[in-house]
Amino acid sequence: MAEQLRDANEEEARVWEEVVATARRTVADGLVVGTSGNVSARAGDVVLVTPSGVPYDRLAPEDITGVDLDGRRVLGSLVPTSELPMHLSVYRTTDARAVVHTHAVHATAVSLLVTELPPVHYMAAALGGPVRVARYAAYGTDELAENMLRALDGRSGCLLQNHGMITYGATLDQAYDRTAQLEWMCRLWLTASAVPGLTPSLLTEAQMAEAGTRLKGYGQRG
Repeated sequence: MAEQLRDANEEEARVWEEVVATARRTVADGLVVGTSGNVSARAGDVVLVTPSGVPYDRLAPEDITGVDLDGRRVLGSLVPTSELPMHLSVYRTTDARAVVHTHAVHATAVSLLVTELPPVHYMAAALGGPVRVARYAAYGTDELAENMLRALDGRSGCLLQNHGMITYGATLDQAYDRTAQLEWMCRLWLTASAVPGLTPSLLTEAQMAEAGTRLKGYGQRG
């Protein structure tokens, strides 16, 4: 089917600005090198997503890139990220409004070592529980998207074996915060595990469940 391109509406233009700002933040905070990650957010039934191979500091309002939930381009002239199948799979199967994918070094290192990040900190409960590692598949493939969905079952973030990590949220800020927290937990486990002769203490299932309950009431409530 031919692409039916159109102009962005006000909401889509606003969300695009947030996508670009978040993508630039991943670079500034050291979670992404070059163009090795991607960010997206939903505006209605359109997914605004970073394009393939374009440095984030060069993106402008006219570079808006949007697809529908079937992956058909509806906004912009740039080719969407090669990881589009992962992003769309998240939107089709969850209530996500934003997705952040990075190749952050500590998260990627942990993905080489284990099938699940050991529960070293209660913030894992903010992602739904112990963080799983999705089995390796080539980037940009439906197989990788399927492996990711299995690892995300009941979770809002997972690691991708020999690849990186992905998180989602109700907002770009929430998805980004989950990315940053997951990278921090991976760094924490790697640091503690590197101490000779000592083994990191791990939280029990009961302790994780308690943390999850307490986190539901965390923050300001109106």
